[in-house]
Amino acid sequence: MKRFRITILAICLILAWLGYSDLRVLLRNSEPLTITLADLERSGAPREWLTVTDGTQDLMQAINMSGSVTIDSFLVPLKSNLTSNKMMVWFETRDPEIIDALKTYYFLLDSDQAREEYLAKNRDLFYAKRVITGMTADNLVASANRDKLAKLLMEMEIPVTDETIFISEGKEPIRWRGFFFLGIAVIGMIKVFMSFAGSSKKETTEQP
Repeated sequence: MKRFRITILAICLILAWLGYSDLRVLLRNSEPLTITLADLERSGAPREWLTVTDGTQDLMQAINMSGSVTIDSFLVPLKSNLTSNKMMVWFETRDPEIIDALKTYYFLLDSDQAREEYLAKNRDLFYAKRVITGMTADNLVASANRDKLAKLLMEMEIPVTDETIFISEGKEPIRWRGFFFLGIAVIGMIKVFMSFAGSSKKETTEQP
């Protein structure tokens, strides 16, 4: 019984830490911080919830995140200009227009000439100026996702450093999860300590 209480207490402490992490992110990000791509590349992400301006998406460098023809998201580099080889900021997108365009380009066209014509016709989309609003993958809860994205790039032989920034487009701080985790943790710890106190009182009463 004592081992069970200790296990429950450990789970409550984990929930308390996750709740604290969520609330810390929420308090730091009451609204998205607007930052230029150049400033983001130079100084890193000052907060987790960002609106990145002055960037150009390069869909020809986009990576299918599912690794199959069942596609629901792409990882796309955001560049300062089309001639730049610097790909330090990547955004994860589920934009239907982007997904449809890339699926058409890679899977529905059956010749290089057809692809070249499609690219020329849709150049404004493939190399569009884009403002990205979303969450970086730098907090505790999202760190596993960052590792997954970094591994995906490395498998494609694309350089990844500690300064590489990943942004999930459209994602916002979760409003209530932190309070829920903390509430469950507090209730659980109260019950565990009450159980410990009850057991100690019972043992004292039973002593001759």
